[in-house]
Amino acid sequence: MMRWFLIILGSCVLATNALGQAHTRLKRDEQIVFYPSLGVLKPDGSCEIEIRGCVYERESRWLALAALRKALGLADIEMSPAERRVFADRARLFLVDHEHGKQIVARVGGTNLPVASTDADGWFGSIVRISAPAPVHAARDGIEIEIEAVLPPADQRVFKGSCLLLRQDGLSVVSDIDDTIKITEVLDRKAMLRNTFLRTFKPVPGMAALYQELARSNHAVFHYVSASPWQLYQPLAEFVVSNGFPAGSFHLKKFRWRAESFRSLLAGPEKFKLSVLESLIERCPRRRFLLIGDSGERDPEVYAVLARKYPQQVVGVWIRDVTGESREAERYRKAFTGLPESLWQVFRDPAEIRKTPF
Repeated sequence: MMRWFLIILGSCVLATNALGQAHTRLKRDEQIVFYPSLGVLKPDGSCEIEIRGCVYERESRWLALAALRKALGLADIEMSPAERRVFADRARLFLVDHEHGKQIVARVGGTNLPVASTDADGWFGSIVRISAPAPVHAARDGIEIEIEAVLPPADQRVFKGSCLLLRQDGLSVVSDIDDTIKITEVLDRKAMLRNTFLRTFKPVPGMAALYQELARSNHAVFHYVSASPWQLYQPLAEFVVSNGFPAGSFHLKKFRWRAESFRSLLAGPEKFKLSVLESLIERCPRRRFLLIGDSGERDPEVYAVLARKYPQQVVGVWIRDVTGESREAERYRKAFTGLPESLWQVFRDPAEIRKTPF
């Protein structure tokens, strides 16, 4: 019900712009980051667009940096100069003041839309509808639409984001990130923290080539889903691009750091992933979904739940083995009971996957 209320709110923009605020008003030290989102082409010719992001003020708080290091369990780890630089860069969006009560106005497809006000953590988000021009409907699946903050004329700064627009049908590849396409070693907590906060991200060999093949052969659109916090979006997005993975939407966890809240950051991701993926599948009831993950956490169990709930849409489940369990392991047999044997595969090397058109 709330989602549709927000859509209706966005569609009333022409009336509200004449009476209400027409700009996003920020102080000079406040900034906006738009997180990449999804839009869906609707049968009536409109686009259902999700707009989300946060407003924050940068802070130079070296004491907070030390507190963050302690909260992560990195205080006793001796860092090299290179690791210190990586940590300072990745920590910077954890150490900001989030600004609440900011009314966001965004321009999408030539239309100014009042999106939402930021909450106590500086976050905003809503789903709006706009009319889609004919060229958009004629374009390939996965076209990007630009989102830009509408600022007063005197404010010359530019804050932009993008929305990945999906057709009603087509193939979507949902990909986990940690230990599926990026070496994280989630089963070793110290290694996981080093690989997440101190080291240059390294790709899983062969996965970028596999994804590029799916993009070519099946015209697939990609969605990268992880319980990593949104504060790590920029390095993760750079990792995807620099290592040859197809561009796509990102779906990460909302998180505002407090020392006591890191337990939720490091907690199991299954509830988060299930919620995100159910929402994605239900927004696109005619699309097909290939789900790719790994055995390090609960991807097989989460994907099996989705395959049972959406049997007409989930067309494949591929699990990268990082735990040394064969396809015959009790875990897999229990998770995939009753599902077609041909639906799911377990692999170590991407070359092992039996590739078929979807």
